[in-house]
Amino acid sequence: MDDVLDSLGLNQYRDVKFKKLSGGYKRRVAIASALVANPKVVFLDEPTMGLDPKARRSLWQVIKSLKDGGITVFLTTHYLDEAEKLSDRVAVLYQGRLVRTTTPDRLKEEFSKETLEEAYLRLMEEFGDEEGS
Repeated sequence: MDDVLDSLGLNQYRDVKFKKLSGGYKRRVAIASALVANPKVVFLDEPTMGLDPKARRSLWQVIKSLKDGGITVFLTTHYLDEAEKLSDRVAVLYQGRLVRTTTPDRLKEEFSKETLEEAYLRLMEEFGDEEGS
């Protein structure tokens, strides 16, 4: 347990009540509870939603360290900059259907775009969705 707390920067907060933690640390506690069982796969659903930029970047480091530690991370996010920085592969859904599974770089190359967000918006145009929703 101490290893998990240390890896997530939570050891100093071990005696603090959950409700007194910031949003970023509450997310870390949620991840820590998943890691106690030493999983090979972790599912993170919108883990940085609503976090300030500093807390968001800090959680990115946690996610990267999970990956570096050999844990497979499934990440759902609407933040395409986050997907671009953290993902080896991306799956794009449109109206509940899987429309692409590829790497961020390949999707950018396919549409000759600089960012994953630009490539995503171009992909959505193929489905007649000009707003990318």
